[in-house]
This record gives sequence, C-alpha cells and structure tokens, in this order.
Amino acid sequence: MNQAKLKPRTAASRKQRLQRILDALDLRYPNVTCALHHHDAWQLLVATILSAQCTDERVNMVTPGLFRRYPTIHDLAAAPVEEVASIIRSTGFFNNKAKNIVGAAQTILRDFNGQIPNTLEQLLTVPGAARKTANVVLGTAFSIPSGVVVDTHVARISQRLDLTRNTDPVKIERDLIALLPQSRWIQFSHQIIHFGRELCQARKPRCAHCPIEPDCFSKDKNYL
Repeated sequence: MNQAKLKPRTAASRKQRLQRILDALDLRYPNVTCALHHHDAWQLLVATILSAQCTDERVNMVTPGLFRRYPTIHDLAAAPVEEVASIIRSTGFFNNKAKNIVGAAQTILRDFNGQIPNTLEQLLTVPGAARKTANVVLGTAFSIPSGVVVDTHVARISQRLDLTRNTDPVKIERDLIALLPQSRWIQFSHQIIHFGRELCQARKPRCAHCPIEPDCFSKDKNYL
C-alpha cells in the first residue's frame, strides 16, 4: 500500500507543511539531545570522531573505557596511537580514528591552550573534525547553531520528506539551512535522529505509527 501525497504547490502551503512537521517532532521529541554520552566538550568531540561509520550505541560502549584509561586531553595527547586504536577497535576504522583523536588532543593543546574551539573555522583545523563533527560539538556543547548536523538518518529522512533532492551531505545541509529557522538547526537534527531510530527506519519505516505520515511524500512507505 503506497498512498502518495500531492506536493504543496505554493510557498505558503510548503511553509505550512514544514511547520506541521516541526510541530509533530516537537510533540513527540520535546527534550531530546545528543545521543552520544559525554561529560564535556572534549569528550563529545572524541565521541563524535568515533561515531563516523559507527552507531552511537557502540560509541557509548567504547568511550567509558577510553576515558578511564586516558581521563584528560593531556593524557590522550601523550597516548600511543596503537594503544588508543586497540581500545576503540570495535568502532571501525580504528587506526585512522586513533590518529585523529591523538592529533586532535595535541592540536587543541598547542593551538588553543587546551580549550575546545567554539567557532566552526577553528574546529575545522582540528584533526578528525569535519563539518558534521564541528556542528555536533558547537550545537551540543556550546549551543551555537553553526549548521545542521547531517548524519545518515537526517539525510534519509530529509529526502523522504522532500526537504531536499540532494544526496551529498554538504548540499543537504545547505538545503535544510535555507528551509529551517536558525533557532531550529540544533534541535531538528536531534529530533530527526531519534525519529529515524524509532519510526522512520531505513529498511522498514513504521508509517502506520508515524505522526508525520500525512505530510510525507516518500515512495517506499510501509504500513505492515
């Protein structure tokens, strides 16, 4: 069963549809935040680096052991890359991630006096901190809406909801920034990520239980 919806034709109707989507997300996920466990901006940066091509659940299993072994940024800056890699092995791409984590610690101590940078331009100079990582850290740790975090959930669901026609994360982010008020950039990503895990799953979306279904244009709906 696939009940395709007619897409809004006017700017006003598109704006109303977007507002209904945002309202539905607010109702279902009013207080969600980043799913990566952390105690400060440094731990969040490390966890976000580890989350590349890895689930948040797996990262949350690995980081407690990593931070017990290396409690501070100074400890990780002096850590042997091979030892870090062995601790984070289950997150995948562990050699490269270990180099980035140790390099990030050294860079922050050397260039930023041990303080996590709070601008996008500065964060992008830190090893392992591409745009998605920088947006996560700035939004969650500093409440700075520097952009929209585009992970696999946000990319997939934005396409299903026809909020973007692009597949490249940078272009998807550009489309979402143009659509969403800046005050929603941080929360929207958190909400969509939770929504993607609970309902709008990749292989079998739970459309019969979805509060956004009336405004969804996806061609792969599932009501079973």
